[in-house]
Amino acid sequence: MVNGTKSNGQPAANAPAITLAATATAVPPYTLKREQVKAYVNRVFGIEGRRLEAMMGVIDNAQIRQRFSIFPIDYIIEPRPLSQISREYKEHSVRLGRQVAADCLAQAGMNAEEIDLLITVSCTGVMIPSLDAHLINDLGFRSNVRRLPITELGCAAGAAAVARAADFLRAYPEGSVLVVAVELPTLTFQRGDLSQANLISCVLFGDGAAAAVVTGRPTGGPKILDWDTYLFPHSLEAMGFALRDSGFHIVLSKDVPQMIRDVIKDLTTRFLGRHALRREDISAFILHPGGQKLLAYMEEELGLCRCHTQPSWDVLRDYGNLSSASVLFVLQEWLRKQQVSAGQYGLMAAFGPGFSAEMLLLRWA
Repeated sequence: MVNGTKSNGQPAANAPAITLAATATAVPPYTLKREQVKAYVNRVFGIEGRRLEAMMGVIDNAQIRQRFSIFPIDYIIEPRPLSQISREYKEHSVRLGRQVAADCLAQAGMNAEEIDLLITVSCTGVMIPSLDAHLINDLGFRSNVRRLPITELGCAAGAAAVARAADFLRAYPEGSVLVVAVELPTLTFQRGDLSQANLISCVLFGDGAAAAVVTGRPTGGPKILDWDTYLFPHSLEAMGFALRDSGFHIVLSKDVPQMIRDVIKDLTTRFLGRHALRREDISAFILHPGGQKLLAYMEEELGLCRCHTQPSWDVLRDYGNLSSASVLFVLQEWLRKQQVSAGQYGLMAAFGPGFSAEMLLLRWA
C-alpha cells in the first residue's frame, strides 16, 4: 500500500475522506446561437449541395442551442497569426481563470492561502509560465503552493484533475486542492480546413471555465471514494490536435462514440464492482457531454433514462462541448439543481485523447 492506496489503485477502506467542497463556472460574454452557425457555414467554408445539407442536419441534430465565445463570430472566422492567437489565449484564459477561481474559493468559504495544490487544465492553447503562475500572483496564493498544469489530456482532463487532487490528498489528508479548467476552443477555428473533423468541431465546441475545490478537511459535499483511468489500446489517432503554422487543427475520428460504446458497460461494471456496487446503485451520472451520439450511446449501454443524464444534456444544449471544463459544468448542475440524497452514489466519467477514459465514484454525504 502506498499513501493509503492499495497496490491495484483502489483506495484503502481506512483512507481519510476526500470531499468535493465547491464548484464554480464562468463563460465569456458572446454567444454563438445555432441559427447563426447555420447562416455562417456556407459563407465561411463555401461548401454546397449535399455536403451543405449534411452539415445543416448535423447542426440541427447536435442538441446544442448555443455556445459561448470570447469574441463575436465575425472576429472568430477571420484568419489571424498564431502569435496573435497566442496572445489572445493568454489574456482571456487568465481573465476567465481568475474569475472562476475566485468564485470557487468564495463558494467553499476559503481563501487562496488555504490551498496546498493548484491544478490548472487546458488543451486549447499554450502559455509559459502556465496559468497557475498567473493565478498565484493575482489571487494571493502562498508562494510555496504546489503547482500542476495539465495541458494535453483534452476532454478527459477535468475528471483527471479531480482524480490527481484526490491522489494528492491521500498523501496530505489535511490539505486542499483547487482545480481550474479553462478552455477557449474558438481560438482553434480554422477557416481553410474543410475536413469533416474541423467542420464538426465548429458545431460542437464552446468557450468556458470551471473550478472545483477538493479537500481532506471536514466539510459538506460529495465524497470521492475511488477513481480510475483506462487507455484504449492502439487509439492514438482517435482524438487530439495537430499543431501547424496556422495553429491547432482538430483530430477527431468519427469512430469515437462507438469506441466508447463498445467498452463503457464493462468499464463501469468492473469499476463499480470494486465496491460491490452495480449500475442500479448509482443515482447521479456526471457524464462528459462530448456530443449527442456519445450521450445516447452511454444511456443505451448502461440502461439509463433521461432522468439519469439530464444535467449532461442541459450542459450540451446551453454551452456545447467545453472540453475539459464540461464534466465540471455537469458536476455543478448535479450539485446545485438535482436532488441527490445523503448516502447515494454518483459516477463521474470523461473521455479524451490517448484515447482514454477517466472515472470517479462519489457518495453524497
